[in-house]
Amino acid sequence: MIKELWTKYKSLIMYAVFGGLTTVVNMVSYYLSYNVLHIPNVPSTIIAWVLAVLFAFITNKLWVFDSPSFDKQTLLHEIPTFFGARLATGILDVVIMYLAVDVAHMNPTVWKLISNVLVIIINYVASKLIIFRKK
Repeated sequence: MIKELWTKYKSLIMYAVFGGLTTVVNMVSYYLSYNVLHIPNVPSTIIAWVLAVLFAFITNKLWVFDSPSFDKQTLLHEIPTFFGARLATGILDVVIMYLAVDVAHMNPTVWKLISNVLVIIINYVASKLIIFRKK
């Protein structure tokens, strides 16, 4: 029964694990940039996004969606679609952070977490249905 559940929900479970780790990369990068290095909010958000996306591509490709191939044709599909989807959700993240922190003066840590949850959900759907779909 456990094996059956694992087989059925493996990508979702692994995405939750690596999505959580990606969120940690994003949150720690943002915190260090914004609070320690005193880089403004939007550049800190962008730095955090870049580091998180690089981490997410490798982990999603290899362990979440079992796409171990690095052949040219596979990469020509996966890289632009992955980074394009992440760029779209990265822009969403920047807009949310700008509106919540710079315009509404709300708690940046709370809103970074809220933004990350929304971004993770959208990214999973894009990865599952478009980027790393099984042929």
